[in-house]
Amino acid sequence: MTGGALHASVVLALALLWDALLGEPPTRMHPVVWMGRLQRALRRRAPRAPLPAFLWGLLMALLGPLVFGGGAWLLLRGLAPVPALHFLAEVYLLKSAFAVRALAEAGLSVERALEAGDLAGARLGLRSLVSRDTSELTPSLLSAAAVESVAENTSDSAVAPLLFFALGGVPAALAYRAANTLDALVGYRGEYEWLGKAGARLDDVLNLVPARLTAALLVLVAPLGRASVIGALRCWWRDGARTESPNAGRPMAAVAGALGVQLEKVGHYRLGAEGRLPGTGDIARTVRLMVGASLLGALASLLLVFLLWGG
Repeated sequence: MTGGALHASVVLALALLWDALLGEPPTRMHPVVWMGRLQRALRRRAPRAPLPAFLWGLLMALLGPLVFGGGAWLLLRGLAPVPALHFLAEVYLLKSAFAVRALAEAGLSVERALEAGDLAGARLGLRSLVSRDTSELTPSLLSAAAVESVAENTSDSAVAPLLFFALGGVPAALAYRAANTLDALVGYRGEYEWLGKAGARLDDVLNLVPARLTAALLVLVAPLGRASVIGALRCWWRDGARTESPNAGRPMAAVAGALGVQLEKVGHYRLGAEGRLPGTGDIARTVRLMVGASLLGALASLLLVFLLWGG
């Protein structure tokens, strides 16, 4: 992170501004899209037997962060003699590692479809947020799924990449995003039980701190969604460990308690069971919480930059 904390803070600020004003880079130039293509190509070649599948999955788990984190490091090192290009590359790569605006737009598109009574459109929009089957979800379960995904991705798509940027610069943010992308594509249940184990465990470890930090930030910004700080704390404490993932339930439970709603994935978990069924308006409230927590996460990352990297 050449130039210390001041340089890093400017890179972070401009990446956030890029996200707010322009959103995502073009698909053909988006590093996260490239991450997905790499892992899909490896997935197609994966063996089926348990042990070979596990070892292939371990290769996938290591290769993504090495290729994209190491590639970012090599690119930035190569551009160091040209400061302007080096700086632009840092901003571009950091922006590609997080997606606050895109997450907000995806959630609000589901809300608009539900408000218009367009269940097919809501289910289609939700497919950009969740991997589960949405074909049989009722309006309240569609709202719940959107709230859950926006809450969970507050960590995965915003707070965690920025935290890793503070810890290790742009290469660390890209390496994290590559690991997280693999877990989203393969997972660790069903068809990819053995193939996804290594990637899922790596993602679990990387998100232990970011998920809990995100839950705390969501508690702090609860008033932005006309929500309850006490309810968020209570539900986070009681229900945060009820999901199969050791991390995903933390921000989801905080949001469930803040909004006073129950979030259910049928057959898997129910968070905030005493709450009401979520409605379409709860999606917009969750988006406000997500944006507020993301901005607080950026400030926390900036503070960490100054603590770790000096002036």
